[in-house]
Amino acid sequence: MAGIYIHIPFCKQACHYCNFYLSVSTALKSDLVRAIVKEIELSKDYLDGEVIETIYFGGGTPSLLDVDEIRSILEAIYQFHPKINLQELTLEANPDDLTNEKISELISLRSLGLDRLSIGVQSFYDADLIYMNRGHSAQEASSAIKRAQDAGFDNMTIDLIYGTPTMSDENWINNIRTAHELGIPHISSYALTIEPKTYLDKYIKTGRALPVNEAQTVRQFDILMSMMDENNYDQYEMSNFAREGHYAIHNTNYWLGKKYLGLGPSAHSYDRQSRRWNIANNLNYIKNINDSVIPAEIEHLSPSQQANEYIMTSLRTIWGMNISDLRLMMYDLKKSLDGVDPSFYLLEGNVLKLTQKGKHYADRIASDLFIED
Repeated sequence: MAGIYIHIPFCKQACHYCNFYLSVSTALKSDLVRAIVKEIELSKDYLDGEVIETIYFGGGTPSLLDVDEIRSILEAIYQFHPKINLQELTLEANPDDLTNEKISELISLRSLGLDRLSIGVQSFYDADLIYMNRGHSAQEASSAIKRAQDAGFDNMTIDLIYGTPTMSDENWINNIRTAHELGIPHISSYALTIEPKTYLDKYIKTGRALPVNEAQTVRQFDILMSMMDENNYDQYEMSNFAREGHYAIHNTNYWLGKKYLGLGPSAHSYDRQSRRWNIANNLNYIKNINDSVIPAEIEHLSPSQQANEYIMTSLRTIWGMNISDLRLMMYDLKKSLDGVDPSFYLLEGNVLKLTQKGKHYADRIASDLFIED
């Protein structure tokens, strides 16, 4: 089983924290969609005939595409990947795009498999949205969710961000409570991270924006984990919480190491032996694809890199890391654990899982276990 990811690099405005490749001009949108359709043909053999289980439109803002543009991409996928057993088709959307008209158009894509929306809420408080330079209001977020639900999109996820300097613990609790009251079955929640060269990084350094407080971030992550558990959400991945039957299949497959094909500018692909990533430039991407060239760099993964990939992803999940996995059998990870605080993990047979305390240090623990060539 494998997945296909389509990167749509257009946004109405750039969020101050975002470091993804995007453009606030949609002048090349039609040309880029045609290029993605052609890339689907050019890359039809990348997954080596594996059955396609999931399709995911990410970005950027895929909800800026016209329904006919989405349809053309899906029809090309079905044409050039005939082995399809579709379990999930997700489209990311911003609340301000989800008008009644837009939702009606998206419903017409049900026949092509669209069954899940991922809505970029981030917060139900305007002060947080302004700090992040989001393009919608808190009221628009709640209204968009309700409109989508009324139209029959029950399979839905929203994004929430914690650790924003404008967000008190009380407001964070209310954000989580609002999501529960709205009946959202899946929530992805991330700490606000200041990435280099973003607007937020620049504004904090020049005193134009409040800095992130690490103690607040840690505290709000603990609040998140506790409230999710109390409301019967499984923390099946570090930043992802779902009620039974609503785990994100596409993203779960990433963490389980399944193959995926990425389409569009800056999109990444993975075939277990190597990674490749497309050029992050709309114009150059379109020009190369029109010349029947996929403009991508490739990294072939050594055995130790494949093992480290498994360590990093598995430790983030509810399933944990099996130290008897074939990718790890040549290494003595139990010896490596000698340097890790025993309160950070549980070892159940050969399966290593992080405790709630350990989840705060997941990246560091993974790094301590990494294998060198």
